[in-house]
Amino acid sequence: MLEAGRHPNINLLTYSEVKSVIGKSGSFTVKVLKKARLVNEKECTACGKCIEKCPKKVPNEFELGLGIRKAIYLYFPQGIPAVVTIDKENCIHIATGKCKVCEKFCEKKAIDFNQKDEMITLHPGAIIVATGFDMYDPTHLTQYGYGIFKNVITSLEYERLICAFGPKNGNLTRLSDEKHAEIIGYVQCVGSRSLKDNKFCSSVCCMHATKEAMLAKEHDAKAESFIFYTDFRAVGKGFQKYVRRGEQEYGIKYIRSRVAEVTEDEEQNPIIWYEDTETRTVKSKKVDLVVLATSLVPQKDAPALAKLLGLKLNESGFFKTNPFTPTETTKSGIFTCGYCQGPLDIPESVAQASAAAEKAADVVLSKNGGMKGSEETRKCIVKKNKPEKKKNG
Repeated sequence: MLEAGRHPNINLLTYSEVKSVIGKSGSFTVKVLKKARLVNEKECTACGKCIEKCPKKVPNEFELGLGIRKAIYLYFPQGIPAVVTIDKENCIHIATGKCKVCEKFCEKKAIDFNQKDEMITLHPGAIIVATGFDMYDPTHLTQYGYGIFKNVITSLEYERLICAFGPKNGNLTRLSDEKHAEIIGYVQCVGSRSLKDNKFCSSVCCMHATKEAMLAKEHDAKAESFIFYTDFRAVGKGFQKYVRRGEQEYGIKYIRSRVAEVTEDEEQNPIIWYEDTETRTVKSKKVDLVVLATSLVPQKDAPALAKLLGLKLNESGFFKTNPFTPTETTKSGIFTCGYCQGPLDIPESVAQASAAAEKAADVVLSKNGGMKGSEETRKCIVKKNKPEKKKNG
């Protein structure tokens, strides 16, 4: 991210929203609303003094509500650009005309309450859609107890709890009593591979659960992990070896099963009730914490973006692509990569991103001289990067 932020040929329009797209391949006109941060990006150094002094506290969206942030905040510590933003909905000064504590303590004088939104017009030759995914909300799947029992969380909430920069400073503690979670049950395919919810497999959940279980053991040598799965899918390079390593070195127990429900005892310990599909018997397992591997779904604003771009979505809500060239959308000159076109893991997303970039480059280069010009440009780049021969031997 840092390399992208510093690259002279990359312009990052953060805190911005695409409002309109017209034109065709090689000649688009895009209008982007750059929202006012009420902070001068060129002056802000993210020193944190304004955050420290701000009196207003609100739930932190990045921490999924597990922590708090201030009304002036950094979205997350490694965010690019490293500048703060004022939350207009929760700012005391905007609501009452008072406060301005952040302005008072900012040594760089970067706070600017008069800053306005700005509409920017771009003229790209090609567009790449890479909007990623949302986490499926399992609240309505009451059989799992999410939102009912405090010690039932989602896999992303687990990631925030165990993160050193997270709301618990890397301590995997239960939300009910702050007790360290030593026995953890991971329930797979929550909202995935279901005729009632999402028919597709989310692709990454099996390996994600294995990694989470390894992290639990690294944080606490006493930790025990049980992964309740329907069918384990470890199809990537080295994935099966990773699973065996989890079993042999970290003691992870994989249980082929169908989880029927999660209940709770008097001490708020979750109890997982499941059918062991190998023995065809009903069993239960008491744990300290349940982690739900929820389905990964298209971004909630995908339909609106598809309409704006003139693209089609498939039956699952992903951007529709050519089955043999998955970077190509239903509109020439607009490409896609990553999870927004279908379930992918990180290596597949990276490879697909390179392919989309190559496709977009071909469109732009073709506009400036056709395919011949494209090939000549590549040759020029190669020639330019060749080391010059030393003179006189």
